[in-house]
Amino acid sequence: MSTKHPIVAVTGSSGAGTSTIKNAFEHIFRREQINPVIIEGDSFHRFNRVEMKQAMQEAASHGNDHFSHFGPESNLFDKLEDLFKTYGATGGGKKRYYLHSDEEAEAHNGRLGTSLKPGEFTPWEDIPTGSDLMFYEGLHGLVADGDTNCAQHVDLGIGVVPIVNLEWIQKIFRDNAERGYSAEAIVDTILRRMPDYVNYITPQFSRTDVNFQRVPTVDTSNPFIARDIPTPDESLIVIRFSNPKKFGVDFPYLLNMLKDSFMSRRNTIVIPGGKLGLAMEIILAPIIHDLLERRR
Repeated sequence: MSTKHPIVAVTGSSGAGTSTIKNAFEHIFRREQINPVIIEGDSFHRFNRVEMKQAMQEAASHGNDHFSHFGPESNLFDKLEDLFKTYGATGGGKKRYYLHSDEEAEAHNGRLGTSLKPGEFTPWEDIPTGSDLMFYEGLHGLVADGDTNCAQHVDLGIGVVPIVNLEWIQKIFRDNAERGYSAEAIVDTILRRMPDYVNYITPQFSRTDVNFQRVPTVDTSNPFIARDIPTPDESLIVIRFSNPKKFGVDFPYLLNMLKDSFMSRRNTIVIPGGKLGLAMEIILAPIIHDLLERRR
């Protein structure tokens, strides 16, 4: 952890909805005129798209049917921890980008003078100087694996955690709509990832400062035949603080500001699903403000 160069890490598995909280932070950064360094978790995968397919085939040929993007074999956990440690100490470090689409490839090729394709990484480059904080969003912001412990360097850890059936529904719909995958292929991916999900994704949510867990109020008993994703109005959000005193959480204020909210435990507030964006800004903006005040 670092007072001078704070690190905020948002972690959640594929299809969990971390983009929602990323949007909330963008509003906070813009409104408060904060200059963040943005780190995308995908940029710390070990393999590019073609290499990952080859690595999966190689693992399967040796009887490993659970090789996935969730585990240590396919990620650079040590490099991610080195970045967190270096940034916390100096405000510097190196980053790169994973190119998800033709649009991203075109933008970075224009910036770098390269001819990279979607599914590839940009070269490592120095982080710009003068940033206020680091903002990580991805799969492994609070991962710990043997000698690697990214969580120990994080000043504010946030989990985005739908209940697992809803997470699967969101992933099935996203991968089908955006990537053209069949439902059967997506289910195969979910099954292949399960051991790494249990061992490397879910333990992170015991290390977070705040968890936002979306719980549908409609039947999601069989996520593999769901016809649509439950809407925000068909959901509740369970917000759990690991230590409310750490950031001075004012529950009476939150209950007053978030209509129809209630407390289910001494460190947990439940809100209507449609209030998620508002709740994130109300809760997180003061915490970010305090981090930067301590920095100054």
